[in-house]
Amino acid sequence: MTRVSLGLCLAVFAGSALAAPPPRPTPTPPPVLSPGDTVPPFEAEGLDGETHSVTFPPGHDTVLLFFMSSCPACHRMIPEWNREYAKRPAGLQVIGVLLDQEPPGFFMAMPISFPVLRTPGRELTQGKYKVYRVPTTLRVAPGGVVDGVGQGQLDGIRLGELFRPRGSRSKAP
Repeated sequence: MTRVSLGLCLAVFAGSALAAPPPRPTPTPPPVLSPGDTVPPFEAEGLDGETHSVTFPPGHDTVLLFFMSSCPACHRMIPEWNREYAKRPAGLQVIGVLLDQEPPGFFMAMPISFPVLRTPGRELTQGKYKVYRVPTTLRVAPGGVVDGVGQGQLDGIRLGELFRPRGSRSKAP
């Protein structure tokens, strides 16, 4: 009787082990920028059709706002970015970076008060800037040193931290 029970248990166990699919490997998340990383200056086309250079000069911090016209979370962040832009401290440069081609009338339906550049290619964002999720708010110190990164829809406190004058911000994750 014991042999039959043991054999039956082994058969059931072996059958269930064979029926279970092998575990899938967990994909490695793409690398993202962190405070202390360095990003290079770049050039991109503005809404005016002209090519503009984005540099990180001494004495001026820069906030880069990466977004897509097709992104609902970005649509919700634009009014918040507009508010922060309106009360930004002197010397803080704020630039929107549009990552897709906007549909006709987008900027009339979604007013944006900060300057916007178009970079519909992925070279800049997935190469040197490692932007894999939008919206992304990136604070860059003089010399291109990343000072803060916010991904996704940010609350007012975290967004305010990224827009505050240098020296008056706490170190948030």
